[in-house]
Amino acid sequence: MIINQAVLYTHLLDTMKDFYVNSLDFPLTAASPRSFSIKVGESELTFKESSLHTKPFYHFAFNVPANRFMEAKQWATQRVFLNTEEKKDEIYFEAFDAHSFYFEDPAHNIVEYISRHSDCPSSKVPFSSKSLLSIGEINLTTPHVHSVGTQLINSGITVRNNRLLNNTFNFLGSGSAFFLVGAPKRRWFFSNRDSEVHPLMVKVNHSLTVALDEKGMLKITQE
Repeated sequence: MIINQAVLYTHLLDTMKDFYVNSLDFPLTAASPRSFSIKVGESELTFKESSLHTKPFYHFAFNVPANRFMEAKQWATQRVFLNTEEKKDEIYFEAFDAHSFYFEDPAHNIVEYISRHSDCPSSKVPFSSKSLLSIGEINLTTPHVHSVGTQLINSGITVRNNRLLNNTFNFLGSGSAFFLVGAPKRRWFFSNRDSEVHPLMVKVNHSLTVALDEKGMLKITQE
């Protein structure tokens, strides 16, 4: 699976733009009074100003070249404070053969940099934000976990390793990109924040648009 674009919402549009463009040096691809977009390798991340009088936050991951994890971590520690879990600021996921570290942006999105050693290519250039490969994960938090998961499966996005759907938390996708489909009030790893339902839109595989509304209902359209 490939995540082409993720559209998220924020109540801190100008602050977020300054953070991602000036502090983290992401290439700005579009900007307006109500939104901005940045380039994340083969993907695009867009933030739109929230009109729901809420403070949306999400979990998403950026794919780091397979051989650049430690360099990416050193780069990040010069710009942000890394989150910790049990006094550790990184983790190795054996099931994914991947290393990750986490931090929060000004809107308290839980941002993960993940290096999937078996599924991501290596890079010959020193690490920078321009080295990131793509968006690797995005959460779909919903009280309707099973039905949302079923909709994704019916659209060709399967549960990782062909496992059965459960009603709490699932990885759906393949390769280096996944939807994290889970219920609200679940604590996000490497944070003290519990998951909440917020609207978003994700384009995948150059053909599907996956849109979650403020009630956690999913709509999928085929282009």
